[in-house]
Amino acid sequence: MTQEATRTKATFPSVDWFNAIKEIVNTDEGYKRLGTCDAEVGIKIPDLQKYYKITFEAFEVANVQEVAERETEDADFWLESPYARWKELIENIKANGKADLHHTLNTIDLEDPDGFARSNDGYRRDAFYRFNQTFQYFFDASVQIDTSFV
Repeated sequence: MTQEATRTKATFPSVDWFNAIKEIVNTDEGYKRLGTCDAEVGIKIPDLQKYYKITFEAFEVANVQEVAERETEDADFWLESPYARWKELIENIKANGKADLHHTLNTIDLEDPDGFARSNDGYRRDAFYRFNQTFQYFFDASVQIDTSFV
C-alpha cells in the first residue's frame, strides 16, 4: 500500500473510524490482490467498554458495527487490547506508513501472554493466521485517516 493523502478525519475508536478504513480498502486494488477473506472479526477495547464487529466477505469489507461485548465473542475471533495499546498501534502506523515489525498484529499477538487474537473456538481463531495479511492491510490503511483519539 502506498501512503496517499488523508481522505477523511475520524476519531478512534468509532464506527466512523472503522468505516473510513472500509471505504479506503474497498476501493484499493492492492487490497483485492491479497485474495478473498471471509471472517467476522471482533474488536475489544475493554477499558473504554467499546466493542465492534467487522465483517470481511470475499474481496471487501462488508460491514462494520458497534456491538455488545458478548457479540464480539460470537465472531471468528476478536482482537483485544487496552486503549493505550490500540493508540500506540495506530500512531505507529501513521509515523511509519505501516506498522513496523514491533507493531504488526502478529507480533502483538505473540508478545501478549493472553494473546491479542482470541476466540472461544481454536478452529475459528485460525482465521486470524490464514488472513493475517488482509487484517494487517486493513489496519495499515489507517495511515490515510486523520485520526484523533478520545
